[in-house]
Amino acid sequence: MAKPYYKRGLIELFHDDCINILNSLPENSIDMIFADPPYFLSNGGITCKSGEIVSVNKAEWDKSNGFEKDFDFTLSWIKACRRILKENGTIWVSGTMHNIYQVGYALQKFKFKILNEICWYKPNGPPNLSCRYFAHAHETVLWARKNEKKTHFFNYEAMRDWEDKISPKGKQMRSIWHIPLTPLSEKTNGRHPTQKPLELLKRIILSSTKENELVLDPFNGSGTTGIASIMLNRRYIGIDKEEAFLKTTIKRINSL
Repeated sequence: MAKPYYKRGLIELFHDDCINILNSLPENSIDMIFADPPYFLSNGGITCKSGEIVSVNKAEWDKSNGFEKDFDFTLSWIKACRRILKENGTIWVSGTMHNIYQVGYALQKFKFKILNEICWYKPNGPPNLSCRYFAHAHETVLWARKNEKKTHFFNYEAMRDWEDKISPKGKQMRSIWHIPLTPLSEKTNGRHPTQKPLELLKRIILSSTKENELVLDPFNGSGTTGIASIMLNRRYIGIDKEEAFLKTTIKRINSL
């Protein structure tokens, strides 16, 4: 197995292509995976950010290479994730209409059992500048279990308690999550163009893992999954090809 780029306490970060690291990890060793893969959105279009018109282009890693190559990439990392998940382990994958259907098909192709389709509704999402479509105001997060015959962990009581704090009606948590875009307070140590809010990752990790279990993110980015893991006393492995993002993650860890 490769040497970690950074290791501290419960955290290990790897600077490499995710497939290389995933293939080097022991089989059946990970309790939960959260993946925020490229959405293939960088197509030269425009969007609105903080009231200004900006390009949707993120970087080369977010550009489409055509349907077949994009799908081959999706198949390759999901297959690698399946090998390292424990038999009762689960995987969460975020996406939009640009990639989530490929993800759902790939999960079923590799015999995952899809447990939930979460709609992450963004009440402060940006407007649609062309005025030719509905404004995009949500992302989809799929939750799936590796083995259909094994029982997965679901922290039902914690999720019901969380829902009570949001809307004190004693209801079960629904599959539509109202969570605003990532606040600026979570970007003080550096920014990532697709950074997820801590509230989203804390809810995901708390719902589907126990303390001291091992969480992995093959597309670490700015390390939100790792930060949430530390806060909830979980172990964490993060992988990213971009050293700048790993450095941002380390800054965030050191600021806790």
